[in-house]
Amino acid sequence: MAKILVVDDAEFLRVRITKLLTGSGHQVIEADNGLNAVNAYNNGRPDAVLLDITMPEMDGLSALKEIRSRDPNARVVMLTALGQESIVLEAIKFGAKDFVVKPFQPERMLAAIDRALAA
Repeated sequence: MAKILVVDDAEFLRVRITKLLTGSGHQVIEADNGLNAVNAYNNGRPDAVLLDITMPEMDGLSALKEIRSRDPNARVVMLTALGQESIVLEAIKFGAKDFVVKPFQPERMLAAIDRALAA
């Protein structure tokens, strides 16, 4: 299937998402902050990215801008907590394909990835 970069500073969430994605046949690479996400994207060239918004080192919005500046075709889905709607709208303006609200429903996560991969 596809190679997905999962980026979140919460390890338990990365583990949960990784299990979901690998169980659906995807290959997963992980990063724990935006800076590491940019490096992982450049080195691993994933097919899609799940990118948390609030993280140390570099936030998700900054990482999105950096990834898209290097690869305008990057397919990024934002992970967001409730109450971050204005940031999500900004992320979509900068090229995010979709967003998933945490805590997420597995079906919603998989549907967002499928839509991003089809884009």
